[in-house]
Amino acid sequence: MKKQVLILTTTHDFLGKFEMENVKLLQRMGYVVHYAARMEEPHYISDRERLERMGVQIHSIEIARSPYVLRDNQKALKQILKLIKLYHFDILHCHTPVGGVLGRLAGKLSGDKNLTVIYTAHGFHFYKQAPLWNRLVYYGIEKRLARFTDILIVINEEDYRHAKRFHLKKGGKVYKIPGIGLDRKRFRPLSQNARKAFRKKLGIQEEDFFLVSVGELNENKNHRILLKAFQIVKENYPDAGNFRLGICGDGFLRRELERQIQELGLDEMVSIYGYCPKVWEILGCADASLFPSKREGLGMAALESLAMGIPVIASDNRGTREYMEHKKNGFVCHYEDAGGFAKGILTLKEMSKRKREQMSRYCIASAEPFDKKYANAVMKRIYLEVNQKVERNFYEKPCENQYYYERV
Repeated sequence: MKKQVLILTTTHDFLGKFEMENVKLLQRMGYVVHYAARMEEPHYISDRERLERMGVQIHSIEIARSPYVLRDNQKALKQILKLIKLYHFDILHCHTPVGGVLGRLAGKLSGDKNLTVIYTAHGFHFYKQAPLWNRLVYYGIEKRLARFTDILIVINEEDYRHAKRFHLKKGGKVYKIPGIGLDRKRFRPLSQNARKAFRKKLGIQEEDFFLVSVGELNENKNHRILLKAFQIVKENYPDAGNFRLGICGDGFLRRELERQIQELGLDEMVSIYGYCPKVWEILGCADASLFPSKREGLGMAALESLAMGIPVIASDNRGTREYMEHKKNGFVCHYEDAGGFAKGILTLKEMSKRKREQMSRYCIASAEPFDKKYANAVMKRIYLEVNQKVERNFYEKPCENQYYYERV
């Protein structure tokens, strides 16, 4: 019987967006990859067929994004325990806050001493300047769950400092990786002809100053501040009609944002494109990117913009601090500062061609350390180390163990 690994998250789109390189790594090492998530969410994306073609075994569970949806998460915990008992996983790699909680609880409750539990924290909820509740409660939860964790992976320096203070399982380790890794073959500057063609497709004129924001339409991604910034631009800039904003994303706030666009009279300036599978085409023909998130573990959308030579106007958070340099590859301001975003937009609009080209080159250089080859190298080292433990456990199993016979 082959080695088995379970990747656990909340929504089913996570694997296709963030974990495909890890799936390939594990499969090359001889693992059957299982994936557990709430497969009906989000409703506007479906990766199921693609994952099945890759040989990923899919399990739909009733896990919820919010830790406060107790009924669903209690059911999900029982479902995860059932999967562990059925497949005798060698590795359980969990992601997202709720996935991290349930996965590590399941690993502990299963009593399987041969199960290696990995948790990738894509951004702790007790970040600097977080609400007091987050810093008290979520810190305590993560500190406790660390004791059930063999390997803890983080993606920014602030989280790494916290993680190093936790007490993991005996022999446990903490790693920092540069996010999921940038695909710099896909996210690279467009040719002038391609840029013109994509702008024409979107109805963007050559004289328009086109800005793009990529992210799910939720409270954290903070698109409302961009509408306020555009209102400031409209009221204070004589040629405001030449400013265009394209929002790439979908989510529960879409109707509310569409209503605000109408109320602010921005319907000719702002468009919501919805979920965009080929987002690099839109990013690449933009003049600038807007990234106003209240919090980020890292922020791949901003990095993808930088890799394409597109300057970013970003909010200051622990994720963007990993790569944003004020006035070098864009501008940084507080996530509530609509005036700061408006100032950044206008500054870029008035910037000379020479300075824009200089900034564009710096954007590309600042994204290079986040190339997927670096993330893949660390993940390969982690998985190889875990695989040594898995192989050792396999050969040390006593012959009377029924499961040993099943695997042989």
